[in-house]
Amino acid sequence: MLPDHLEPESGVPLSRPGGIGDAEDRDHHFRHAETLLSMPARKAGLMSVDKWNQRYAGRDLVWTAAPNQFLVAEVGSLAPGRALDLGCGEGRNAVWLAEQGWKVTAVDFSDVGVEKGRAMAANRGVEVDWVVEDLNTYQPEAGTFDLVIDFYIHLAPDQRRALTAKGAAALAPGGTLLIVGHHVDNLEGGYGGPQDPALLHHPEMVSSDLEDLAIVKAERVERVVDTDEGSFVALDSLVRATAG
Repeated sequence: MLPDHLEPESGVPLSRPGGIGDAEDRDHHFRHAETLLSMPARKAGLMSVDKWNQRYAGRDLVWTAAPNQFLVAEVGSLAPGRALDLGCGEGRNAVWLAEQGWKVTAVDFSDVGVEKGRAMAANRGVEVDWVVEDLNTYQPEAGTFDLVIDFYIHLAPDQRRALTAKGAAALAPGGTLLIVGHHVDNLEGGYGGPQDPALLHHPEMVSSDLEDLAIVKAERVERVVDTDEGSFVALDSLVRATAG
């Protein structure tokens, strides 16, 4: 793939045979990899906000309503506070966090995706502060959030570091930053994800961008992807860090 959301809209994965992968392999992160590129790159044919709005408008939910499995595993034991979801898509993770008692700010460039998040939150009886803005220009309030999540947003190295720095700076003392993305090993040994190795994650690479945080966990993790053609394994990078 090009930065992870240029996956064919027909639903055929670019990296492995078979049907569509799970939500992590079909989620909003790819779209941000494109929209955070330079204007020349956007003019070169990368998918625009309008195209993603059209895609979100075409179905009830493009992705699942269930939260990411690593979010549940890593955050379930934390005391709820203020949370920031960078690149929330249709809002599944933001809504789940709100259900756990978190006061959530969810940011995405697609107003149609955000509206779906609003509807999901309303249907499930929770409140989320929804923000429609490109992550390239969004500036979260510094030192404010007890949790910041950055899931499957695959960017060029400089852009990745800039977004990571924003997430880290947004943490309150003792806050947690959780970054999950397709592992570089996924290119040859896993299912789905970007096909440009420069966009893929490695725990050590991500950790090196977090010099001012304490690394709690940095590892390769596996995720089972169920498709119509059977189950496949995706390889992800998971980094969890805390602010001093």
